[in-house]
Amino acid sequence: MAKQDRAVRTRQELICSAAEIFDRRGFMSASLADISTGAGVSTGALNFHFSSKKELGETVQAAAEEGLRYITTACTEARPSPLQTLIDATHVLATQLGENVVLRAGLGLDNDAAWHDGAELWLKWRSWVRGMLTIAEYEGNLAAGVQPDDACSIIMATVMGIESLGRKDAALYSRRVVTRFWKMVLPSLASQESRAEIEAGGSEVVARWDEHMRAGDGVAGPLTVARCSAPVGER
Repeated sequence: MAKQDRAVRTRQELICSAAEIFDRRGFMSASLADISTGAGVSTGALNFHFSSKKELGETVQAAAEEGLRYITTACTEARPSPLQTLIDATHVLATQLGENVVLRAGLGLDNDAAWHDGAELWLKWRSWVRGMLTIAEYEGNLAAGVQPDDACSIIMATVMGIESLGRKDAALYSRRVVTRFWKMVLPSLASQESRAEIEAGGSEVVARWDEHMRAGDGVAGPLTVARCSAPVGER
């Protein structure tokens, strides 16, 4: 392996190790020694790539942000209805939270009391959700009287709850849970006409995503290597 390739691999391993430890222990309790040990490198190698634990946290969040963008872009490019796009994205996000520790750790840092000056990933996700609901309102897809801000708050509370509670019960990181949520919400959220065309369990976009994941064609975020994608609780 070329020296440059080894350096890239080492950097990726350090990001993975940092994400796993941030996810399990939180930012304050994570030590650089444990991160370097988890990556199988010396603390000197860690210091060569990252000047501080804060820089590691920023890098994890940057990778998580790119992962979120990857998800929303993949779901939007298929151009289903805005509500279906939103449903598809929540399905993909929930399953990725269970499988992708970099994404999970990056979002978790946003709510970590010891973490400052973060990327505010949840606010960016909320902005995207609000945007989809605004488009849905404009296109007449929302039920009469439904306000995008109110709907956005309910969806955000549910998704953030899945992210938080899933750390204790990984079964929550599932499409089954997300499908049940949308089946309960859609009768009040969507207009009768649009409900007939919406799949609470996700459209073919989600099915194609699942196929790509099984085939190993890619994962959310270019910095996520195979070692980063172990389900929660397996590390």
